[in-house]
Amino acid sequence: MNEIILMADPKVSAIAVRERGEPLVDVRDEGLLLVDPRKADEAGSYALLREGVLQRLLHAQELLPGGLRLLFVEGYRPPALQRRYFEEYLGGLRAERPGLPEAELYAMASRYVSPPEIAPHSAGAAVDLTLADGYGKELDLGTRVNADPEESAGACYTHATDIGPAARAHREILGAALTAAGLVNYPTEWWHWSYGDRYWALTTGSPAALYGPASPPPLSRRPADA
Repeated sequence: MNEIILMADPKVSAIAVRERGEPLVDVRDEGLLLVDPRKADEAGSYALLREGVLQRLLHAQELLPGGLRLLFVEGYRPPALQRRYFEEYLGGLRAERPGLPEAELYAMASRYVSPPEIAPHSAGAAVDLTLADGYGKELDLGTRVNADPEESAGACYTHATDIGPAARAHREILGAALTAAGLVNYPTEWWHWSYGDRYWALTTGSPAALYGPASPPPLSRRPADA
């Protein structure tokens, strides 16, 4: 398996941000993406993305083989929610592995939840998604979306070898389309792709990220999965 740079790596947080100022937009508005409600929240924040990210998703969908569609699961994540997710997962690791140095636990936690201060989701720059067939049925990509490394025995890693041939083929199809559209993958999570954030900048050699932490608009026009 190729060397993986984790979100906790200082090289990620060292990337500067030159905020582009694009708004967060609701991916449901144009009805062009399948949107799964499993991560829906009362304000509808989960369905928000930076405009430039959404346009690249729509392009990626056009690049998929006939009969396949992207299935959007989660985009924007308010900073307070990101912090809660990170601290809860870090706390679980700390309880399971007493005695491990805090820095090692912090890095381990970042395999699954980004540190709040650099989180791509809180910039509106990241999306969790998968593939569906023409009837909207979710396809097999080896694990459920958001399976952690412990639950999946590492099969959540994008290039994990212990998944079936159909799941591997689906991951390759998803990755080819999203990469061609300009997004980058976080290799510990096959479903996590981003554009314009610090991790994207580090991966692509861009001198700066395009998006920093974003504030959601006033209470969404359409809450939850409406």
